[in-house]
Amino acid sequence: MSANQPDSITQMLIELTDGNREVVNQILPHIYDELRRLASSYLRKERSNHTLQPTALVHEAYMKLIDQNRVKWQNRAHFFGIAAQVMRRILMDHARKHQANKRGGEIEKLPIEEEILIVSNDKSAELLALDEALEELAKIDPDKARIVELRYFGGLSIEETAEVMEVSVPTINRHWKLAKAWLYSQVAGN
Repeated sequence: MSANQPDSITQMLIELTDGNREVVNQILPHIYDELRRLASSYLRKERSNHTLQPTALVHEAYMKLIDQNRVKWQNRAHFFGIAAQVMRRILMDHARKHQANKRGGEIEKLPIEEEILIVSNDKSAELLALDEALEELAKIDPDKARIVELRYFGGLSIEETAEVMEVSVPTINRHWKLAKAWLYSQVAGN
């Protein structure tokens, strides 16, 4: 990525916000690889026989992202932060559909790093349990829920998360640890 590419992406996003629909086709080549990395990160945490592939997830998320009328894109980091949320929602919708169609199976474990373990029938159920706990956390502390979303689901590093959230790295580290502990207590109690 060239040194000025983040600036050009930001400029294109601002133009998109201002109603210039011509940039829709111009921006995709600049952001595709990063969106694909996010999609791949999400799908690594999914069940092995997931029907959604990274390319399909990227395209579905991209279509939702560019159709946003209420979002005033601030910069590249803001775009990728929203992209992580959109991909998570798409995967949760797919998991809900899968869960509705399938019952039973062997018990598996899905870690958030090494600290959080969710035990359930399949990874769809595990992700749904995590999603429910994350929704509860969002009601109590939206910033911590957003950090989990960006780190776990979006695959962002501590530094990237700090950039998206516009806070310091130590703050992200502290909130990440607290969020994981809270989530663990919620899912372990189920």
